[in-house]
Amino acid sequence: MSLPAQYRSLVIIAGVAVLLGLWILSGALFREQPQEVRRAQAEPMTVAVKLSRAESVERMLTLQGEVEADQRVVVRAETSGRIAEVPVALGQEVAAGAVIARISMDDREARLRRAEANVRGRETDYQGAQRLAREGMQAQLRVETALAELEAARADREAIRLDIDNTSVRAPIAGVVNHRHADVGDFLNRGDPVAEVLQNHPLRAVVQVPQHGIHRVRPGGSAHVTFIDGDVREAEVTYVSARAETATRTFRVELTLPNPDRALPAGVSVQVRIPVERVMAHRVSPALVALDDQGRLGIRSVGDDDRVMFHEIDVVRADSQGIWVTGLPEEVRVITIGHGFVNAGETVRTVMEDST
Repeated sequence: MSLPAQYRSLVIIAGVAVLLGLWILSGALFREQPQEVRRAQAEPMTVAVKLSRAESVERMLTLQGEVEADQRVVVRAETSGRIAEVPVALGQEVAAGAVIARISMDDREARLRRAEANVRGRETDYQGAQRLAREGMQAQLRVETALAELEAARADREAIRLDIDNTSVRAPIAGVVNHRHADVGDFLNRGDPVAEVLQNHPLRAVVQVPQHGIHRVRPGGSAHVTFIDGDVREAEVTYVSARAETATRTFRVELTLPNPDRALPAGVSVQVRIPVERVMAHRVSPALVALDDQGRLGIRSVGDDDRVMFHEIDVVRADSQGIWVTGLPEEVRVITIGHGFVNAGETVRTVMEDST
């Protein structure tokens, strides 16, 4: 039996609607899963880790400075005259009191003989005045006048003797003749420079400590002084300024550095490392240091639950094998390979570095 035309149209429309619904349903069931679902179902990333244990190390205050001589004296002439002799060579070591130059005597010996003769004459006058005073033939005033004249003559004699002694220019300290201001034949007035003598045992290392670190530096503390050739010497903090420099807000600190063989020169640049405290720190490679999203410096590690952790660090010191940092647990599994591809909170698989 055939359906009327209007019913056949309704059946066709209903059939098309059913087929369309089945097609939409099949797409919802069998379409590709979202990327987030696939990522959640992906295998955890594998990273290499290394077990690190904290060690006790010294936190260092590292500064740049220079080495100065313990004493630097410019020797000056104490009398006038022409230099007649220079008995020491430039760069020669001299003892305290050693003659480093001689000034010509000129008429000084003649003046000394005249002064001595004057003293003898005044002594005779004084003795005669005393004798006459005892016999009542001369007043006591004449005795006192003769004594005054005798003392004046003696003073003149001592002055010329001192002037003669000053013709020998002597080193006031033991050290090295570092510079000569005058040579044989030069005329000197009193106070003119003759030579410079340096005492460089011990040496004095001088650094400027920033105001935020001066509270950690105390006199009597030890330090390590490194010269430009790599030579490292031990030193002692001997002076800490009580007032900061107005322009730099830094404090002058001096360290005494033994130099018995005088092999170390003065005036060179040095690096000074002053231990300020002992802390527990890890030695890591600088390549493992990274920045988090907030710009903090840190190290990534893996916790007991195999999740990545980020530890903000503070660099304590550096050496040829790496850097020492604080901020990590006493024992930690540091990510050594793959730390740049994971973030804090991610679950990872781990293998020990030695087995990679």
